[in-house]
Amino acid sequence: MCAAALEEYCGSVFWNASYVEREDPDLPVCVEQTVLVWIPLGFLWLCSPWNLMSLCRKSRANTKHRTKLYLCKQIVVLLLFLTAIGGLIVTLLEDFGPNSSGEKISAVYYTNPVLFTVTWILVLLCQEGVRRKESAVDSASLFLFWLLLVLCDIFTFQTLLREALKQGEVRDVPRFSLFYTSFGLEVIALILSALADIHPEAKELVKKNPEAGAAFLSRITFNWINSMVVKGYKKPLVQEDMWELNEVENTGYISQRFDHHMQYELGQARIRYQKKLKDKLIKSRGKGVEEASPSNGLGKGVSQDVLMMEEKGKKEDEKKKKKKGKTKEETNYPNSWLVTTLYKTFKWILIESAFFKLLQDLLAFVSPQLLKLMISFIQDKSSNAWEGYLYAVLLLVVALLQSLFLQQYFQRCFVLGMKVRTALMAAVYKKALVMSNDNRKESTVGETVNLMSADAQRFNDVTNFIHLLWSCPLQIIISIVFLWIELGPSTLAGLAVMVLMVPVNGLLANKARKLQIENMKFKDKRLKIMNEMLNGIKILKLFAWEPSFQAQVEDIRGKELNVMRKFAYLTSVSTFIFTCAPALVSLATFAVFVGVSSDNILTPEKAFTSISLFNILRFPLAMLPMLIASIVQTTVSKKRLEKFLGGDDLDSDIVHHDTSFNTAVSISNGSFAWEKDSEPILKNVSLDIKPGRLVAIVGAVGSGKSSLMSALLGEMHSPKGFVNIQGSLAFVPQQAWIQNATLRDNILFGSPYEDMRFQDIIEACALGPDLKLLSAGDLTEIGEKGINLSGGQKQRVSLARAAYSQADIFLLDDPLSAVDSHVGKHLFDKVIGPKGILQNKTRILVTHGVSFLPYVDEVVVLVNGQISEVGSYQSLRASKGAFSEFLDTYAKEQSNQTGSNEDVYQDTEDLDVIPENVETQADYPPEDTVSFTLKRENSIRRSQRGNRSSFRLRKNSTLKPAEDAGETKKGQRLIEKETMETGQVKFSMYLQYLRAMGWGYTFWIFTIYFIQNVAFIGQNLWLSDWTNDAVVYQNETYPSWKRDTRVGVFGALGLAQGLFVFLGTLLLANASVNASRILHSGLLNNILRVPMLFFDTTPIGRVVNRFAKDIFTVDEAIPQSFRSWILCLLSVLGTLFVICLATPFFTLILIPLAVVYFFVQRFYVATSRQLRRLDSVSRSPIYSHFGETVSGLSVIRAYNHQERFLKHNEITIDENLKSVYPWIVSNRWLAIRLESLGNLVVFFSALFAVISRNSIDSGLAGLSISYALNVTQTLNWLVRMTSELETNIVAVERVSEYSELENEAPWVTQQRPSEKWPEAGRLQFVDYKVRYRPELDLVLKGISCDIASTEKIGIVGRTGAGKSSLTNCLFRIIEAAEGRILIDDVDISTIGLHDLRNRITIIPQDPVLFSGTLRMNLDPFDKFSDEEIWRVLQLSHLRDYVAGLEEGLQHEVAEGGENLSVGQRQLLCLARALLRKSRILILDEATAAVDLETDNLIQNTIRKEFSHCTVLTIAHRLHSIMDSSRVMVLDAGQIVEFDSPSSLMEKRSHFFSMARDAGITQESLTAL
Repeated sequence: MCAAALEEYCGSVFWNASYVEREDPDLPVCVEQTVLVWIPLGFLWLCSPWNLMSLCRKSRANTKHRTKLYLCKQIVVLLLFLTAIGGLIVTLLEDFGPNSSGEKISAVYYTNPVLFTVTWILVLLCQEGVRRKESAVDSASLFLFWLLLVLCDIFTFQTLLREALKQGEVRDVPRFSLFYTSFGLEVIALILSALADIHPEAKELVKKNPEAGAAFLSRITFNWINSMVVKGYKKPLVQEDMWELNEVENTGYISQRFDHHMQYELGQARIRYQKKLKDKLIKSRGKGVEEASPSNGLGKGVSQDVLMMEEKGKKEDEKKKKKKGKTKEETNYPNSWLVTTLYKTFKWILIESAFFKLLQDLLAFVSPQLLKLMISFIQDKSSNAWEGYLYAVLLLVVALLQSLFLQQYFQRCFVLGMKVRTALMAAVYKKALVMSNDNRKESTVGETVNLMSADAQRFNDVTNFIHLLWSCPLQIIISIVFLWIELGPSTLAGLAVMVLMVPVNGLLANKARKLQIENMKFKDKRLKIMNEMLNGIKILKLFAWEPSFQAQVEDIRGKELNVMRKFAYLTSVSTFIFTCAPALVSLATFAVFVGVSSDNILTPEKAFTSISLFNILRFPLAMLPMLIASIVQTTVSKKRLEKFLGGDDLDSDIVHHDTSFNTAVSISNGSFAWEKDSEPILKNVSLDIKPGRLVAIVGAVGSGKSSLMSALLGEMHSPKGFVNIQGSLAFVPQQAWIQNATLRDNILFGSPYEDMRFQDIIEACALGPDLKLLSAGDLTEIGEKGINLSGGQKQRVSLARAAYSQADIFLLDDPLSAVDSHVGKHLFDKVIGPKGILQNKTRILVTHGVSFLPYVDEVVVLVNGQISEVGSYQSLRASKGAFSEFLDTYAKEQSNQTGSNEDVYQDTEDLDVIPENVETQADYPPEDTVSFTLKRENSIRRSQRGNRSSFRLRKNSTLKPAEDAGETKKGQRLIEKETMETGQVKFSMYLQYLRAMGWGYTFWIFTIYFIQNVAFIGQNLWLSDWTNDAVVYQNETYPSWKRDTRVGVFGALGLAQGLFVFLGTLLLANASVNASRILHSGLLNNILRVPMLFFDTTPIGRVVNRFAKDIFTVDEAIPQSFRSWILCLLSVLGTLFVICLATPFFTLILIPLAVVYFFVQRFYVATSRQLRRLDSVSRSPIYSHFGETVSGLSVIRAYNHQERFLKHNEITIDENLKSVYPWIVSNRWLAIRLESLGNLVVFFSALFAVISRNSIDSGLAGLSISYALNVTQTLNWLVRMTSELETNIVAVERVSEYSELENEAPWVTQQRPSEKWPEAGRLQFVDYKVRYRPELDLVLKGISCDIASTEKIGIVGRTGAGKSSLTNCLFRIIEAAEGRILIDDVDISTIGLHDLRNRITIIPQDPVLFSGTLRMNLDPFDKFSDEEIWRVLQLSHLRDYVAGLEEGLQHEVAEGGENLSVGQRQLLCLARALLRKSRILILDEATAAVDLETDNLIQNTIRKEFSHCTVLTIAHRLHSIMDSSRVMVLDAGQIVEFDSPSSLMEKRSHFFSMARDAGITQESLTAL
């Protein structure tokens, strides 16, 4: 019916089969005039609204240039418009012209020109629309339209030509010429539409980001990244080569959208959670409480007792739960909102990628059908040759389309993964800035950084493959349908086998998950210890404790490896099931098919179509369980992230900013606690401070001074009362928080630089002299945690930051404790005090220095968390209350001085102005240690590596003439840039890994995998032979013995494959666990033997990274990629072998393909590897910046700089994305090129099969083509695996780099001192010189002295005089440049380090404790009995405290000893020293920030217990060494004076002037 109408419309035959059933087929003219015209036009008309939309919008894009290219396009279309008009005129002339023949011309000759005329006008408009679109360089729909048009016109093109040639003349000249003219123009238009139309304004942008200027063709083939790939091949890429990101890939953009959706979803989840709590409460408490508690105490009005009841209710519930033994974990936070948020944020990418995936899945099933047609074509020798060629071309086209769609899908999914990771990282960072203290306590810095690294990465990995959730089932269903068509019900047999696999896999996946979780526990534990060890490495070295800690780590690592081994065995079982699966499935199906009835004969079409369908099935079946397993893993991450992101924020309305108050700060009747429900630390505090006053807060240790500061900052929970603050805050914490940036940036802290103001502040904060010592002045880079500044310098920088900030209110938490007394005086004078630069601001100063109190406006006395008195110094002193007691305790020495008639200052100056260089926190309640203890970045432990000298480290030659001032000065960078290997990974790395696995293992693994591959090929050849039976037994019945042999051998070969894979995987599992063990212990062993210098110049994060990320790669990624690589390689070789066997011609094509393959692969690997390296190098700053932020939270919040840090974080993440994004694209670039190669392999194997169809049997042809269809994927995988293996092997490179660092001297040497050495404890320095690094100046310049047995020596000197270097030399932390040290006549450089370090003892400046039991902290080797330990605890005044603990000696010490006060930590260090009973004791004056009681206890114990020892005291307060036998005064690395204190005082020398500064006079001496 339809055809008849069309025939009338055309005036010719529409369809006749005879056209195509001949050697030279052609299409009827009518089809060419109708269908082939309508297809492209219809496409254009459908797509045009999209392009026309921008014409309707009012936009300022009209200003956009009309480029030459645009004008050319429009001219071509205009010419086409003219040809269409011409066509219409020709028709009209023929119909109505003078020589018209009278018969009507067919309608088609009128409609087509009209259609085209309208279309060309539409195209003109579309092109204008594209021009006006923001950032559009071309239009995909227009390009496709031109392409379709040219393709459809080719048919007409050849029809007209053939007709003209056959007849020898052109019948219809006007139409003939019009068609060819327009065809030529269409081709030109097609070429023009493939070019990008970049207008001049965008040129700059395109330089920075070529993707913005990529045309459609370049976008689908990823050609735009060529320039980077080529550059990467020529020379290793660096961060500067990276391109700008597109706007939508920017962190800022992503996180803003994510936040927007998160607010809503999280709000909903909170409401659900409240409801759940309420329901639970009702259940557990009956109806009694119901009305009282609307929400979990979030409604501020809920009475306390209800909350208590609620808590009890919860606890009882939990008890009940435990009794029932239910495993379901309780979620006590708003949950299940993260996924919906992610979905809403990224739904468009998801939908687009789903569309591409769907198309690709459908196309995948076209190939097997074409294969079926192909085989039957080869069998049927009578069919026309062109059919075969058509199938070959179709195979190529389908495969190419499939590749294009697949790559677009992958591109979108990977970018989605990247965006998800970015969104989560940004969200975690943002959350960390507003996190409440309860939340902060729940997770250490390490764990929070983990959320950012591991958990966000998990989400990234899952989203890459999320569509497989629906795509796999879809593929499975379609495959089954097609298989049913081929083989009928027998398919069910194969299906049954597959279905059986699923629960088995589920079981394995579940078991694997349990192991994984267990493994994470060990990993966390191991990293925690590693972190602590690296942070306290100085202590480990000084006490020679490395072996004990090494054993602890090795022990955990052992457990970890056991779990890994179990996990690997599980994996091999599942691999076995997987390899067997396809073999078993096809075996079951074919056996049943042949067995059901003797009529069923296995023909090549059936067999190979089924096999290629089974091959399609393999992928979804393999992926689904893996996907489910990884989704399960991600749910763990999801829970952690939801818990973290859904936690409570810091309550921002604790502190009010009401301007109606006339006070700067007022607290009325406030109670403050660190946690929501805990006991308040500050009770009923009321305090008003007028603007511009200087108020001192004093009190004993633990009376809540620092907590009061935190309360003013709004960091504490306030159950009642309120705080009001007017104006901006600046905060100087007790423990200076220093960023890894230049000194100037640390002080500016985001404010603009003003030279005058900056210089004034440097001057006032006494930083001038220090800047002179630093190599690059204020542009010197400060290492992580301020490593190259001494404690005092850090504190002054922190103070300078506050002073520079021009805030209204200054909270100063004991900033003077960490500096020398004269510096303290200077700071008080110039900055804080009544004449300082802050004189008109409100200042609240927590202090221990009694000497300053007379100059403050008001003194607030805290006793046990309550304010006992407030008033001026005089009035309080007179009132004889708590304050005067405090003074009496603290100012014992003052009475001695009153006699001296020095200036007023001196009068009250008490020696308690605390020493330089203290890094201890005096009385932070153990909780706010949250902020420091998040010890990773802000540790007090490494704080002063080599202490004062630490900035000698940097000193280099300060007095060099200024000629080289232009270049970065040598010492400016402390932290070396992380070395990044470039170029090809050395082959030796692979060998090193194989060696670690064991050569025997390696050999067997290769052999077994090879045999497996042989079995696989054998099985398929057997099948191809089996299908040829169909021809042999065409008209006879199929003998059953033959059938049984066929099925039997087929099955046996399948099973053999599985077994070999199983064996191979088992061996590989054992081997790789072996390798992991060897590599890790090598790394650990070496890191502990590296000299201290290495830790001074390497950020801890970098070392931890080796133990975390790189060891993780060695443990998990390498074995996996190694296995995949072997399997891929063998499989590719096998495929090529089979194709060459079937069609020997193929070998000719193999050579050029291999060459192209090789080049593409080399180009890609060079670039990709470097991008991966850039990725990992640019990742560390994200984490270290994050760690830094978390540790400086209270400072950042106090200054209100959250926004700036957020911005910085975004920039850091963007820098990382700049290398991640090109890496994703480079993978697609590679894939599309390799798949095209693979598609060519398919094409040629099909083509040769067609060419040699008379000499080839259909079974082999089918085999070779079905193999070729598989090769595309495998080729791709092979390159990916090669490069992944290369990428991962970098981890071995990095681990081995740290395993081969130069070691310090051996721990134990041949020459061992006697057991009792040193008996006398005599010390001699003989012309001793030392420098920190070979290229730096000497720090000690020839020291010679003799210290007799049991002498007590005090060592004093200004900052940087070399006091601490002296102790470092005694312990050989730094080795001598010249000269030697003798202890009891033994040269210490001749004996082992441990022999030396075990025999002398130090009480270090920072009391460093490790997490573990108290006992382990005192005696890690279990050398001493409990009695001895209790005895030293008695001596160090800790016995009562420890006896009072539940676990006694087994009491767990928190990370960094947070759950002990600083005083207690200091006493524990004393106990350590007492326990070791050495003859030589070194005291690095640790009396900083410890109240005087503790100080006195320590001093007395030392006097008594160490009376028979030689004691060297490095003093910061002269008072403590006035009773030494002799005092050594150091200056610039030399001894200037060495005599008894009294004779030095008489000499009026260096020492005298120092003593005078400290207010010690001769009279006071005699009084002593």
